[in-house]
Amino acid sequence: MILPSKFQDETEKSDKSSPPLDVSVAFPQATPASVFPPSVSDYYRFDDLLSPEEKTLRMKVREFMEKEVAPIMAEYWEKAEFPFQILPKLADLGIAGFKTEGYGSPGLSITTSAIANAEIARVDASCSTFLLVHSVGMLTIASCGSEEQKQKYLPSLAQLKTIACWALTEPEYGSDASAVNTTARKVEGGWIIDGQKRWIGNSTFADVLVIFARNTTTNQINGYIVKKNSPGLKATKIANKIGVRIVQNGDILLKNVFVPDEDRLPGLNSFLDTNKVLAVSRVMVAWQPIGISMGVYDMCLRYLKERKQFGAPLAAFQLNQQKLSLMLGNIQAMTLVGWRLCKLYDKGKMTPGHASLGKSWITLRARETVAIGRELLGGNGILADFHVAKAFCDMEPIYTYEGTYDINSLVTGREITGFASFKAPGMSKQSRL
Repeated sequence: MILPSKFQDETEKSDKSSPPLDVSVAFPQATPASVFPPSVSDYYRFDDLLSPEEKTLRMKVREFMEKEVAPIMAEYWEKAEFPFQILPKLADLGIAGFKTEGYGSPGLSITTSAIANAEIARVDASCSTFLLVHSVGMLTIASCGSEEQKQKYLPSLAQLKTIACWALTEPEYGSDASAVNTTARKVEGGWIIDGQKRWIGNSTFADVLVIFARNTTTNQINGYIVKKNSPGLKATKIANKIGVRIVQNGDILLKNVFVPDEDRLPGLNSFLDTNKVLAVSRVMVAWQPIGISMGVYDMCLRYLKERKQFGAPLAAFQLNQQKLSLMLGNIQAMTLVGWRLCKLYDKGKMTPGHASLGKSWITLRARETVAIGRELLGGNGILADFHVAKAFCDMEPIYTYEGTYDINSLVTGREITGFASFKAPGMSKQSRL
């Protein structure tokens, strides 16, 4: 992780007057270079569980993020603008479209995609959210589209020459995702779509919009591919966000938008089909906070070892060591839960409750981890230049989207008890009060 130049200047001056922390005191048999693995947050050596190909991709993505993205992220986060100049090199990594095989896509396993997503989030959560939203759009076309649709849209999306968004959420319904009011009315040669969507990432510049609407004939939720600049389509940026500011979330207005029959997704005929995509997406989102926490820990450990107060490195104080240990323990547990989710999915054994518990619990622990990291940096913990403040803010929307902590907990609760508790008690009957 790159430290701001002002802090680098300060540590260079302080190093001249006092010797660096001697880690050999704590680890007599170790040299400073061998105390930690390449990523100091990988304390339990998660890398040992990965294939050589997965390790190679992990380091390839890490190098790209460190060299190409880290130096500019604070600036673009502050401006709430997307850095389109990174797209060609991001495309060269070949990681767009998890679980999408062929049609120009690399066909990465969900584990490989998750690891790559975490490495992106380690440096910037917005960048990982952009790619995740794009990939969910690709996955929907790949799993629910016709052969003609796959050939038409996926190759360009895989190379990031065109960008996708995925539009399910509406202004009046967030957690109640199946309560879709946007309608699709059958007409000669296609469909007329009317309605609104909200919080849709990439929507202000997406070339391909995957829109979910209720079929007025069947009353079921169907999927449609809407092209950028279609008459009646309007996307407006949502301003003043405190987190994932680089992601261009938007409000979408669809007014008499015509979609030809060839752009109706034939494999998406109910919310059950939508849920299959959401299950994969929820696993991928669970890896974002893992990556964020890794980046925060890496920065905090380096900062505390280099910054000195009261004549000693901050890392030498007991309270700080306890906080670092708590952060590190959280990361090991989160990583192993995320890894297990991927393996359950690969074996066809992952349930909605598994995915929801993974996402809710991991984000809870990550929220704690980045909050501790913000504390450890003191005043510098509120500066985006030091990465931790930005990560602290970025965790808040991730804690909420793809199902809030509470809703995901209820999904798991329904699975383990057999009772659904999504409606408030007594709402189905008239209150006695």
